Amino acid sequence: MTFEELIDQASKILEKESRLVQIPSQGKVVFVGDTHGDLEASRQVTRQFLKKPYRIVFLGDYVDRGDDSEENIRYLLGLKLEHPEEIFFLAGNHEGFMVKQFHPSSFWNSITLEQREGYGLLFSKFPLAATTQNGILAVHGALPDLESLEEIGKIELGDGNWDRIVWGDFVEEEAEFLGDLWGRPQFGRPYFERMMERYQKQVLVRSHQPHAPLRMFKKRCITIFSSHAYLPTRTVAIADLEREIRTSEDLVLGTV
Repeated sequence: MTFEELIDQASKILEKESRLVQIPSQGKVVFVGDTHGDLEASRQVTRQFLKKPYRIVFLGDYVDRGDDSEENIRYLLGLKLEHPEEIFFLAGNHEGFMVKQFHPSSFWNSITLEQREGYGLLFSKFPLAATTQNGILAVHGALPDLESLEEIGKIELGDGNWDRIVWGDFVEEEAEFLGDLWGRPQFGRPYFERMMERYQKQVLVRSHQPHAPLRMFKKRCITIFSSHAYLPTRTVAIADLEREIRTSEDLVLGTV
């Protein structure tokens, strides 16, 4: 399949998806952290979990850092064409290079201008969040400040809430907002709890911060990372969609 055909076919599927993915309430869902050009991580995940009763939600950052960025994203997009209802891709900050540039950006610097434009347009269609009926919310970085989750569809690329979702960090501090750190907005416990109460969710699953604590905020926030680009262990989080979820300890951690 040519680059143009892949982008065109994947775009048609993504255009049918909401910015907020609603995961059905049957079976299990596997959340996958940043893969960052780690093709073997993506292959291991799909070998283990691309089957019933699982659905897979990737939390963003498929490119840069690792050695196989283009191979990784092409592999995943190919699977999306075959399994559009079983595999979902959330947007991470490394998919937003055409909106907010950053360095290093090895993937974006290695491809042609035509490919940059094609991938940039495709990535702009990735959903920003996923949610389950039993209380889980998943994003790449931090939480947006919206009246309801349904407003995620109104977020514009590059606006403040987009920045929070794909660039935001959480820290164990008793402050709502702690400023920006190298372009990454920092949020503390009060902001987390206020937003989770507003959205009526129990647990946040996220990635983005490879050196963040695994669990924060009374175990209601879990941060996972699934690439050898940063850490020796690739972690995923698995949730049973048919049981009550109160804390991140109700999810099962796995490795790939």
